[in-house]
Amino acid sequence: MESVHAVNGSAPACPDFISYTVKNAAGKVISIGLAFVFSNLSHQLLKPLSQPRIASDIAVGLVLGNISLIRHAFDEQFIDILNSIAEFGMICYMFVLGMEMDPYVIFKAPSRNAMVAYAGMVPTIILACSLTPLLHYYQHPTIGFTLSLSTTLSGSSSHILTRLITSLKIGKSDIGKLVIAAGMHSDMISVLLVSIGYLFFPTAVTVNDIAANIRMTLTMAAALLLQIIFTATVSPIFMNWVNNENPEGKPMKGSHLLNITTTTTSISIIIVIFLSVLPTPLVVSQIIKRARKRAPTQRVALEWLDPSNELRILLCIQGVHNVLSTINFMEISQGASDPGILVYLTDMVELTDQIASTLVQEGMDTVTVMDKDVTEMRDQISTAVQAYVEENGNGITLRRMLALSTFDGMAKDICNLAEDLMISLIILPFHKNRHANGTLDGGNPGFRYVNRKVLRNAPCSVGILVDRGYGLVEKISKSVSSFQVAVIFFGGKDDREALAYAGRVARHPGVKLTVIRFLLDSDSVTTSRRAGNYRINAAKQEEEMKLDDESFAQFYERHIAGGHVSYSEKHVANSAETYTTLRSLEGQYGLIIVGRGGRVDSILTIGMNDWQQCPELGPIGDVLSGSDSSHTTSVLIIQQHSLKGELDGVDDEFSIM
Repeated sequence: MESVHAVNGSAPACPDFISYTVKNAAGKVISIGLAFVFSNLSHQLLKPLSQPRIASDIAVGLVLGNISLIRHAFDEQFIDILNSIAEFGMICYMFVLGMEMDPYVIFKAPSRNAMVAYAGMVPTIILACSLTPLLHYYQHPTIGFTLSLSTTLSGSSSHILTRLITSLKIGKSDIGKLVIAAGMHSDMISVLLVSIGYLFFPTAVTVNDIAANIRMTLTMAAALLLQIIFTATVSPIFMNWVNNENPEGKPMKGSHLLNITTTTTSISIIIVIFLSVLPTPLVVSQIIKRARKRAPTQRVALEWLDPSNELRILLCIQGVHNVLSTINFMEISQGASDPGILVYLTDMVELTDQIASTLVQEGMDTVTVMDKDVTEMRDQISTAVQAYVEENGNGITLRRMLALSTFDGMAKDICNLAEDLMISLIILPFHKNRHANGTLDGGNPGFRYVNRKVLRNAPCSVGILVDRGYGLVEKISKSVSSFQVAVIFFGGKDDREALAYAGRVARHPGVKLTVIRFLLDSDSVTTSRRAGNYRINAAKQEEEMKLDDESFAQFYERHIAGGHVSYSEKHVANSAETYTTLRSLEGQYGLIIVGRGGRVDSILTIGMNDWQQCPELGPIGDVLSGSDSSHTTSVLIIQQHSLKGELDGVDDEFSIM
């Protein structure tokens, strides 16, 4: 049978219609399938270079488009359809871009955002104008093409920038706001310059007569002026109708986009996108990385917190079973009513497929969870905690937050919340829960993973609350010292942070606080022998001991000397005696506060790391929180914010894409 060809995009003769359709359909399906597979593969390869998916799509399209078999599978009619789809996508993008722009900003004095945009545009235009004629895009490049391409390249691909900033979760930071605003401004100016330049350098028609060229320019300028007047008159009416049809917070209906028009796309658009998209993520990622490292970092820790400032706490909660322990934590942490504490009570909810199917988009960055179980849980928590705050929470300001994410991304969301809200202390519930007999269950490995990542990457101090009866205390008296709390002090930055938090607890009239300091028994005959088995950095130990003594002296003068806080010392010779002494404290206190680690190697704790079941609690916290014990002593393990840990954590864990 003779081969069948389409002429001018028309269908073949009727007898061969089926074979023609099947043949071409197979080629189209194979081509689209290959494009999808190769696009995903190339995206994974380009991820280390911080390239977005659009870069992979363009690269794969250029490669596959030059394969003869695949290129011939698409006839002119199908290509016209694809062009129409591409143009509609461009319409939507230009419409959204226009909605975000303020055209009157060009008549005002340049703001900081505008100056950043201009500083990036001017060198780009100069460089592109110099290099474009040398690249030989066309045999006879014109001034109009060179200026158009250079001006378009000077835009910053604000849609890519916005996506990048959103994925980094820094949209609310100063650098995020600056990048987005400058990107939008540069895009607006570049689009405006290209539109005006089209009047003087039309690309569709070439006119050699200067007089005719002037007449054409004046005609187009008059048409543009009429269009501007018409748009300025009719647009408010149209936009009012759109606003009435689309309530605030709801997504815009797609049918309303059909009223927007735009110019046709061409191969120049592909060149512009390709050249402007590829460098953008690399440059922005480097800017953000350098800004995070070079920007002044503030020590967000309780030890350095000004007592005249309110304490900002991100108090995380897994479910209703954490409500009573959460209320009791707020109670003993509130300190004086002035300045008080600001508590962001945050629900930790795993994003499952079932919950994801109930999400309703209510804005650019806002979604509402409609899942019945989640809404009922949040309502119960809010009702109970709000009732406590209204009745007893003098000095407590309560805010409600939600960390809705998979376990892989929840830690990052919590850390970003803490950074945006300028939190001083994050409190996480332990991943294990208490049985009726007092022992702990196996726990949720997902929440354990979240806790460990938050400890590694948090921008502030972190505490893990192991509830072994803390939630059974119905109400802590404000008149009688009935609730026994102890803080254990070995030394080191985390223990100093625990001591700083204990200073707030000591102000509560219903709390009887005891400070237990572990010291090396210098009279022990085994001290020198055991000290020889370990390498101890003497200079570092001396520096830490000096900081410990200063911190403890201040605490002693403020709280212990006046008789408000009890003090005792435990002299031990080695880690075995430390372990025994710690276990003897079980049942004597309702809550024990201890630092997670951060200690210089000490004979009192060396070797205890080998016994740990849960390293995220530290050696001391792990001993006090033993799962096999049935005592009712709860434990709060605190880790002080570390500047070095913050920078290392961001670089290692928080990827660009």
